[in-house]
Amino acid sequence: MDIPKIFVMVGQSKNKIIGVTKMFRGIDFYEIDELLTEEERLIRNSVREFLEKEVVPVVVEAWHREEPINFREIGRNFGKIGMLGTFIPEEYGCPGMNYTSFGLICQEVERVDSALRSFVAVTSGLVMFPIWKYGSEEQKREYLPKLAKGEIIGCFGMTEPNVGSDPGSMETTARKEGNQWILNGSKTWISEAGIADVAIIWAKDVSDGKIKGFIVEKGIKGFKQSKITRKGSMRAGDVGELYLKDCKIPEENRLPKAVGLRTALSCLDQARFGISWGAIGAAMDCYETALNYSKNRKQFGAPIASYQLIQAKLVNMFTEITKGQLVAWRLGRLMDEGKATPEQISFAKRDNVRLARFCAKTAREILGANGISLDYSPIRHMANIESVYTYEGTDEIHTLILGRHITGIQAFKREL
Repeated sequence: MDIPKIFVMVGQSKNKIIGVTKMFRGIDFYEIDELLTEEERLIRNSVREFLEKEVVPVVVEAWHREEPINFREIGRNFGKIGMLGTFIPEEYGCPGMNYTSFGLICQEVERVDSALRSFVAVTSGLVMFPIWKYGSEEQKREYLPKLAKGEIIGCFGMTEPNVGSDPGSMETTARKEGNQWILNGSKTWISEAGIADVAIIWAKDVSDGKIKGFIVEKGIKGFKQSKITRKGSMRAGDVGELYLKDCKIPEENRLPKAVGLRTALSCLDQARFGISWGAIGAAMDCYETALNYSKNRKQFGAPIASYQLIQAKLVNMFTEITKGQLVAWRLGRLMDEGKATPEQISFAKRDNVRLARFCAKTAREILGANGISLDYSPIRHMANIESVYTYEGTDEIHTLILGRHITGIQAFKREL
């Protein structure tokens, strides 16, 4: 695996590989670092250093004001470092790394804020992946290099006002007329909807009932983008709605191999993989914040870390994170080998988001009244993780995916 030159440059600090500095170290109780390659560690440490120097300071204020981070600038910077479309081949202007490296990047960006991981995972897994996997050669050459460099921003239009967990029942339609398609419908709760230059839109072909994918560019007649405000979660992210009214899309903008619901769901698997790693990052940050606070905060004449109940909370967080790290690492290797199943991805997304939710809540408890202050990160992670718990498949949906795997019986719907 070739490492982008910028990683090597960022990964050096005074002629020493970073990791011996005072930057964040995190939990590594089962010595997972030894299971990573030197290149993977370098990538993680380079991203970690870059984020701590360049990105962390701007996130908290953006979250507080509910003004999305400047993803134009962030996207270009992430593109320079090779953080977008990491697992897509170099022939399309992408980094050509492995899935484990993609996971480590997601871990680091969500340790800062879930909106950053959402941007990376949406760009890589929900926009670039379907173009790479299901697009024409012309589409790959046109869009992938620009997305990888952060020159343009993309979004993924599947969820609808009346259709969330049941995408097979989507109401957005596509009707072919000559050499173009007429799209009608709306999508909601779409990350980067308000700023996207291109949208991957999924619609049901009225002629055969099959779901198909289309590349819709910003500014085309009949296509409207808007931003959702007054959110209690993902406040530093751009989340919005897409509207299509008799929107005419040329045939060359249809993803030729994207036919059927399974193709759309395969894109979600990519993003869910990123979430399974990102959740670990959020949990790690909550744990480190709580641990450091408990060592310095004194009550009844002693640091609260010296009391049994606080130690029990810390140990429970420490334990869950360690288990989640092992799950994420193993899933990364299965993805690298092309062996991972949708059920294995569902398992990791479900369990690791659960542990992140637990760690955010527990860290908030340890911080007491200070736990609700934005001067500390747990309350922000706690709010953000509620979105992560729901999107890319709710906890209940992933439970039923695993239930079907175990029993061989689907329990998603009932005939009434």
